[in-house]
Amino acid sequence: MKINKKPFGMLSNGKKIDLYTLSAGELTLSISTLGATLTSLYAPSRKTGVADILLGYSTLGGYAADSVFLGVTVGRFANRIGGARFTIDDKTYTLFKNDGENCLHAGLKNFGRQVWSAEPYEDKGGVYVRFELKSPAYDEGFPGNLKAAVSYGLTQSNEMTAIYEATVDAPCPVNFTNHAYFNLAGEGRGDTLSHELIIHASEYLPIDEQSVPTGEVAKVELTPFDFRLWKPIGMDIDKTAAGGQAGYDHCYVVTGIPGKLRPAAEVFERASGRIMRVFTTQPGIQFYSGNYLHNIAGKTGSVYNKHAGFCLETQHFPDSPNKPQFPSCIYGPDRKYVEKAAFKFDW
Repeated sequence: MKINKKPFGMLSNGKKIDLYTLSAGELTLSISTLGATLTSLYAPSRKTGVADILLGYSTLGGYAADSVFLGVTVGRFANRIGGARFTIDDKTYTLFKNDGENCLHAGLKNFGRQVWSAEPYEDKGGVYVRFELKSPAYDEGFPGNLKAAVSYGLTQSNEMTAIYEATVDAPCPVNFTNHAYFNLAGEGRGDTLSHELIIHASEYLPIDEQSVPTGEVAKVELTPFDFRLWKPIGMDIDKTAAGGQAGYDHCYVVTGIPGKLRPAAEVFERASGRIMRVFTTQPGIQFYSGNYLHNIAGKTGSVYNKHAGFCLETQHFPDSPNKPQFPSCIYGPDRKYVEKAAFKFDW
């Protein structure tokens, strides 16, 4: 097991950015202090050799200018908040509108744009980096002084883990995730529509024309959203059109008890033989099929277009601050936020 730290570059404001590279088992993961961003994940294959299975950029400049959240840690609130506002205790808080009339991934200066402090460590057969960030009261409109932490790591059993934590001194919506785009064939190697997927959910959240949940919880049975058995991502994708855009960008209700680490999804890429299994403690998992990727200049000459990668973002339900029927995402002095995700790889 190894941990390596090296300079990644400097931002226009003079802040220095570091890159941590972790090696354990047969995986190698790199993470930047800008956005606590997963920049690469090298995984072997018995059929096609080692490949980087995360979409990303070759330089810091690419991440500084990123507009599609490649690999970033998302907070204070992942996904959409409808109308870019919510109310707690009869007080309405207004957020930045960066997705039509809605707030997406916490606004303009979200956690993916911030420089995190970092501390590497080894523990229980794994190597990790703990990233920390302070978000002052009314940062992007959210109440309360919040202290965020996320620990990313690799274990000797070829598992990538994430532990998300936060404390806040006033009631506030909290919902962290990582926005990694995966291509199990290797980044830049075509689209992911032939990847086969299972999502361990019998229900999902229908969305309106602005991709905000309607508040309904619907059965996946007999719909294009049914991934309870292995199915290629592209098999029913043309049947998902909402608001003129075909593609998956939906939250699924993960089977089992929230708070317990349990299976959420599995992905198989036949040409390489790679399998990724996703586990979460959170209520939901957002499946996004990379619908809006277009002419993104990626690593080593790669260009990412529609469906070049997919996301499986473990999280609370989108717009849950405005949907009292959804599991509560309000945390505060008497309720600490702690969630875990794990990505187990085989080949």
